[in-house]
Amino acid sequence: MRKELMIDGKKLSDKSDTYIIAEMSANHLHNLDRAKRIIDVAKECGADAIKLQTYRPDTITIDCRGPEFMATPGSPWENMNLFELYKEAYTPWEWHGELMDYAKKVGITCFSSPFDLTAIDFLEELNVPAYKIASFELNDIPLIKKAAMTGKPIIMSTGIADMSDIELALRTCKEAGNDKVILLKCVSEYPTPYEEINLRTLTNMSETFDCVVGVSDHSFGSAVAVAGVALGARVIEKHLTLSRKDGGPDGTFSMEPQEFKNMVTDIRNVEKALGKVTYELTEKQKKSKGRSRSLYVVSDIKKGEIFTPDNMRSIRPGYGLHTKYYKDIIGKRASCDIKKGTAMKWNYVEDEE
Repeated sequence: MRKELMIDGKKLSDKSDTYIIAEMSANHLHNLDRAKRIIDVAKECGADAIKLQTYRPDTITIDCRGPEFMATPGSPWENMNLFELYKEAYTPWEWHGELMDYAKKVGITCFSSPFDLTAIDFLEELNVPAYKIASFELNDIPLIKKAAMTGKPIIMSTGIADMSDIELALRTCKEAGNDKVILLKCVSEYPTPYEEINLRTLTNMSETFDCVVGVSDHSFGSAVAVAGVALGARVIEKHLTLSRKDGGPDGTFSMEPQEFKNMVTDIRNVEKALGKVTYELTEKQKKSKGRSRSLYVVSDIKKGEIFTPDNMRSIRPGYGLHTKYYKDIIGKRASCDIKKGTAMKWNYVEDEE
């Protein structure tokens, strides 16, 4: 039986609401007040959590302009080397405590993605309730092991992971005594083309690895996130910014506040609509059955007259005999005079001797 997961008191299970994470990433643009405003907006939009990223440029890479250290051509960060990118994108460590205190005051959970072992030590001092392992760190086994050994829920993105990568990461958590793992279907392209997302993998991922699954989505709009929930995602992660026109390394594929709010509303509506497996009718449906079709007399009929397609038909509303009796009645005689608009009953049909 799958272990019940909780993050900061919120359950993550098939019966709970989807856990929605607003990813701040670099969208603070190195302005602490802006970072706090993003936390405010995340709360206002209905997110369950705001997520930070914990690294320094020199803990994630080195300052080198060799070809392999350059950002991907065609990406939003083209012509920057990795050190320059992360220098622009990182969240100052001295902000973390203040931002987490602020999030607590606002009433939204705050945790982070650590990118090296020292980041976990630092975040443990801040008593974060969970850890997120980014896609590009899913092969950092020492990092995953240390995060797992805290005993806290581990959310892992699979943006560049194949099956063996996922299996190794999960095995590392299990060997560390931690089975509180959430896997996020993810594609590490920014923005992600829809045709490369392959959301159907979600259900297989849940069955194959027997864990809570979700979506870390970098595509435009909310369609992928909402569809993910319909396919069983219990966690949704999307980048949030105040305005895309403000720029920043992640600005182009981040959601603006109204978009994020609309996504949350759509997800909550889909959760309601998914409901349960049932063929029972609601009370409103039962009442609506009266507007379905049934057999009615559609022109005046005299006693002894034969029922024909011209004087009896299947029409709305549904208060007459069931339409399945149509052929049983056609050709028989009326037992009495019947006025147009009368719902058919068996006692209107003359008994045959």
